[in-house]
Amino acid sequence: MNDIAVELTKLRKQFSSIVAVNDIDLTVERGEVLAFLGPNGAGKTTTLDMVLGLTRPTSGSISVCGTTPREAIKAGKVSALLQTGGLLADITVGETVDYIASTFPKPTMGRRALELAGIAELASRKVKACSGGEQQRLKFALALLPDPEVLILDEPTAGMDVSARRTFWDRMQGEASSGRTIIFATHYLEEAEQFARRVVFISEGAIVADGPTEQIRDLTGARSIQANVENPESVMVSLRERFPHLSVEVTGAHLTTVASESDDVARFLLSLAGVSNLEISHPSLEDSFVRLTKDRKDA
Repeated sequence: MNDIAVELTKLRKQFSSIVAVNDIDLTVERGEVLAFLGPNGAGKTTTLDMVLGLTRPTSGSISVCGTTPREAIKAGKVSALLQTGGLLADITVGETVDYIASTFPKPTMGRRALELAGIAELASRKVKACSGGEQQRLKFALALLPDPEVLILDEPTAGMDVSARRTFWDRMQGEASSGRTIIFATHYLEEAEQFARRVVFISEGAIVADGPTEQIRDLTGARSIQANVENPESVMVSLRERFPHLSVEVTGAHLTTVASESDDVARFLLSLAGVSNLEISHPSLEDSFVRLTKDRKDA
């Protein structure tokens, strides 16, 4: 069996004078959990639409499970949970699964998909009586119906509370362990940080970073610095004089900054009066993403 689930080669999509996706190369192996991240308008949704065969690339090639996107969809090898698309409100959750399953040319996993989505107990409930998070999990169950090799998830936990999101991702890790490939886009960067094994950052239609989550966090060489300060205004003035390009946030008596020269900044802070409880830590994915995209724009 081919170990490559999705392969994009020099993928490009242009709308009139706007280049939405700019010569992307990306290979995703089977069983990976990959977070596809970027600001609005970065090109991530357009890229996923091409992987799903919903739009054609201007140039370049796409292989999904060893075939074209449309053939992979037709064979039930790839499925998606998208932000768009509604549900029929006046039928039950179980009837929804039965109805959609009947549209496939070959047998599906049927109502077992509800068990995998964690909502088997809702089978007799009408869709309109379900919460937003429950409806999102129903959409997930529908995506699981053909038992796909690749799952594309666009903001999959929208409408779920914190507990439901964690349960959802624990389930996703289990799916990946069984060999299913998970590619998801999310604006919850902490979610990507906790549950993705690999992160791809996209900005202005191009990939700016790609690698294991821990590696991407450290890619900029920056570290997060936090400290308690007795005189925030005085400390801010001193920092700006010594490090004019440093971005600093102060909440009450708590100071936070992210810097590539973290040791120098830490030593300087400790030389000032009234600074205590200083900590240096890895930056978050959000910090890394902001720095990476800023460096790209400044280049």
